[in-house]
Amino acid sequence: MPTLVTPDIPLPRHDRSVVAVAAPGEGPGHWAGGPSAVLAEGDWWLAYRLRRPVGEGRGYAVTIARSPDGEAFTPAATLERDAFGAASLERPALVRRPDGGWRIYISCSTPGSDHWWVDALDADDPGSFDPAARTPVFPGDDGTAMKDPVVWCDDEGWHAWVCCHPLDDAGDTDRMTSRRATSDDGLRWRFTGDELAGAAGAWDQRGARVTSVVPGTGALFYDGRADADENWEERTGLAVPGSGGGLVRPDDGPVAVSPHASGALRYLCVVALPDGGHRLFYEAATADGAHDVRTELVLPAD
Repeated sequence: MPTLVTPDIPLPRHDRSVVAVAAPGEGPGHWAGGPSAVLAEGDWWLAYRLRRPVGEGRGYAVTIARSPDGEAFTPAATLERDAFGAASLERPALVRRPDGGWRIYISCSTPGSDHWWVDALDADDPGSFDPAARTPVFPGDDGTAMKDPVVWCDDEGWHAWVCCHPLDDAGDTDRMTSRRATSDDGLRWRFTGDELAGAAGAWDQRGARVTSVVPGTGALFYDGRADADENWEERTGLAVPGSGGGLVRPDDGPVAVSPHASGALRYLCVVALPDGGHRLFYEAATADGAHDVRTELVLPAD
């Protein structure tokens, strides 16, 4: 294995986190999760998915909420599943555009199918997204479902990692890899050929879904699972740049799990702070099998 480069990476620690958004109900399948957060002009904005158990509505809405401190959030807007013609919604990606406006990417499930696609919505502020004015950006195709993008914009343009599920075998559509894409405007994308996949025989062999890019490090956090039974209960892994190039895993297991129920700790979102610290948001299993959105502040010296 190549020698690892070990930048200052903020690893999640469930014991120092607090609940930012409570589960919408009790028990397995009642989940608040898939968080995507932005700090802008001193306010925190958090987009997250709300879900009920299979058979009771699945991912029924995406909520955008505001907070002065990153912990106590007040909903500002809710985007309902039916407005997208979708069977379910999954993790959104909330982004501040370079012109000062906002964009949200919404993952949508095609009714009667295992296919997913992603739409983009623009607005002047995070409480004003209109599903009637949306643009398909990652449509997928007959052989691939696309969802859960991680999107950011910098001086070099727009960048994304997109979770892709192969549809060639109807019994194995939970398999997943993450593909890298770039864009000039965040709407028309080019896939680069880079990919993050699970490692054969490892805890993440069933798939790897990139959930956050750690600013300034090249490190990726990702969700992994060993088999189909762990679908929806993934744990967090880490891939870092190797000295010989490419991405390598620093150990043989996940770097973060919940101490409760299935151990699910997934959809980690890392936000860099001006003082060098980070605030983390993630979806984590509770003792009764529901999922909350939790957050923690990681100080520069932690």
